[in-house]
Amino acid sequence: MPKKTSKKAARRTQAASKATASKATASRAAPARRGKKKAAVRRGSAPARKSKKVQAIPEMYGPVTAQLVVSPCAEALDFYGRAFGAKTMMTMPGQDGLLVHAEMKIGGSIIMLQDEVNMPGSAVRKSPKNAGAITGGVMLYVKDVDAAFQRALDAGAKAAMPPQDQFWGDRYGQVEDPYGHVWSMATHIRDVTPKEMKAALSQMTPGES
Repeated sequence: MPKKTSKKAARRTQAASKATASKATASRAAPARRGKKKAAVRRGSAPARKSKKVQAIPEMYGPVTAQLVVSPCAEALDFYGRAFGAKTMMTMPGQDGLLVHAEMKIGGSIIMLQDEVNMPGSAVRKSPKNAGAITGGVMLYVKDVDAAFQRALDAGAKAAMPPQDQFWGDRYGQVEDPYGHVWSMATHIRDVTPKEMKAALSQMTPGES
């Protein structure tokens, strides 16, 4: 009997030793598995950042933006605010105090401006007033052309063409600002077909069709 008991005890001791060894092996392996799992989670939780696509045409400008040479530019910005309700968006003064670049907004459109600043290698820039010639202008569509025209006059602009109903469907007028630029302004009052426009134009210029 003692021998049998001894054998049973030995088998129990051996089984307990195996269980202890198995647990120890599992406990040593567990941290490695947990570490791998955490590393995988970290890698998965930090996806590669997508680079933001740069717009070729900035949304706030649109494909076409007018640019005017005016002198003095800072004074002109103040005038355009009073005459046309323009809001100055930015100014970029040069070393001599002249504005090498400025931007203002009228309605939803931006117009760029600058003083008579001549950059090396570029063409000579002069305002219409100092050049003695008008080579272009700006066209404004407004809700009430008569009111807009009068506002410009009150601010110091000169009447170049009082508002009148035109054959192309606009009530249209022009003012000249103190810096030599001509500003056209109009309110669309009726839709005109190309055929009607051609007929109206032929009546104004006899002999043409």
